[in-house]
Amino acid sequence: MLSQDQIEGYHRDGYSFPHKALSDAELAECRDGLARYEAWLGKPVNQGDWRWRSQAYALLPWLDNLTRHPSILDAVEDLIGPDILVFTSTFFIKEARSETFAAWHQDATYFGITPYEHVTAWVALTDATSEAGCMEVISSRGQPRQLHHAALGLKDSINGGGQAIVEAFEQTGGVMMEVPAGSFSLHHTLCSHRSAPNRADHRRVGIGISYIPAHCRLTSPVRMLTPLVRGQNTGGNFDVLFPPTEGEFHPAAIARHEDAYRRYRDNYAAQIDMHDRDYGGDAPKPELAPTLDPKVNLVGRVSAYGGF
Repeated sequence: MLSQDQIEGYHRDGYSFPHKALSDAELAECRDGLARYEAWLGKPVNQGDWRWRSQAYALLPWLDNLTRHPSILDAVEDLIGPDILVFTSTFFIKEARSETFAAWHQDATYFGITPYEHVTAWVALTDATSEAGCMEVISSRGQPRQLHHAALGLKDSINGGGQAIVEAFEQTGGVMMEVPAGSFSLHHTLCSHRSAPNRADHRRVGIGISYIPAHCRLTSPVRMLTPLVRGQNTGGNFDVLFPPTEGEFHPAAIARHEDAYRRYRDNYAAQIDMHDRDYGGDAPKPELAPTLDPKVNLVGRVSAYGGF
């Protein structure tokens, strides 16, 4: 649970950290689970098709359990209430001494969740230090607002659209949100944040879990498939994804993951189009990358998935 000061700080600044969650045994279980997953994929998850980075709780029981961890959910409930869905999860991995980074951005931009109550719990499986490229955040100063972005397909971007904020905004007073392994940070969907390349000798491994109150809805016509991790699906605006009780990598769980990912991606693509229209008009158009690989960037809709 969060203290009153932590709750007030989150609502003022748009972030809160660090918060302890995992025991040593739970941390080891998550690391072992990731190792099995990458062995199954035959490559690091951050080097494969984007679909394996997102919503993997659909086929990985250990990750589904992590999204339901009481220490994380208690903190999230203090911020958004008792009825909680998981909008998505993402592996955010930077190899040691790698160039992977994130430009300034806000999570809300291509999620399209209303009202703006989505909160991300960023769980560190290895130490997320400044040297390792932890998140840098800017306080919202109690006045968060949506900023203009573009999906630029930036090289080495850790984000799905390689997106970046493309309007002027206040960048002073940044805070390095260092999170030790086994702990998590919280940031609001309109919190502006970025992260630098990993200059450390260890792999920086984090899992972003996006929580929303069940009364939220999407601004696109897509109906997503989301786990209900606490309380009731009060809004009825999302279909409920059930846990992978069959075990790791079961064909039925993989099929549910494909369904969940397809819906997530369709919404993401719709949100890019909607954001570009909303911020169109006479504003200067940022130059987009000429080609974006749909296996690397979340651009366009996918009608079918091949193998690995």
